[in-house]
Amino acid sequence: MSLKVLVVDDQGIVRAGFAAVIDAEDDMTVVGEAADGVEAVRLAADLVPDVVVMDVRMPELDGIAATRIITGRENAPRVLVLTTFDLDAYVFDALRAGASGFLLKDVHAAELLQGIRVVAAGESVLAPSATRRLIGHYASGAERARPGSDSGGPQDLATLTGSQRNVLTLLASGLNNAEIAEDLGITVGTVKSHVNALLRKLGLRDRVQATILAYDLGLTRPNPPGGHL
Repeated sequence: MSLKVLVVDDQGIVRAGFAAVIDAEDDMTVVGEAADGVEAVRLAADLVPDVVVMDVRMPELDGIAATRIITGRENAPRVLVLTTFDLDAYVFDALRAGASGFLLKDVHAAELLQGIRVVAAGESVLAPSATRRLIGHYASGAERARPGSDSGGPQDLATLTGSQRNVLTLLASGLNNAEIAEDLGITVGTVKSHVNALLRKLGLRDRVQATILAYDLGLTRPNPPGGHL
């Protein structure tokens, strides 16, 4: 089945360009387009997309606020935020609002399409510059950018098994599933099971929120800026 994508951007020519690139893929279908956050919220409910490609700066309701509303619903779509502005506030606010990815609009078409597929599969994606800023933020000891919900406090770690806690620590260090499997001597399928279980137990949406939580709780130390999630 094709991934259903909603494209949201206040600039018509940009919106049409993204839509054309996405619609040209065999495994994707653009089910709607929105010019502002209010329309995005309405269409996300009406069209039930798998992924919303969301601009940040828009009239009526900005992309961060729209993302917060959309991801707060039951069976919410994944949100991939695209913006021209590589600013700390946008990165942190987008993740706190529930976005599963953050890319810059000058990204190559292939990276945009891969980003859509990645977030649709339940993973997360961040532009390299955004990753550097996020990790640098933690490495500097700045105020923590916690996930959007209040769940995931220290008491919740008691619900994790030892294996799940090990996976969380390695995940937050930037390792992918295959690398975690090799490090722990288990299968990739087992790693995926542990990731799904720990996300469920901690009330987190994805690996980005899990990484942020691990930093907050001191389970892992950020790599120097330039690392990756």
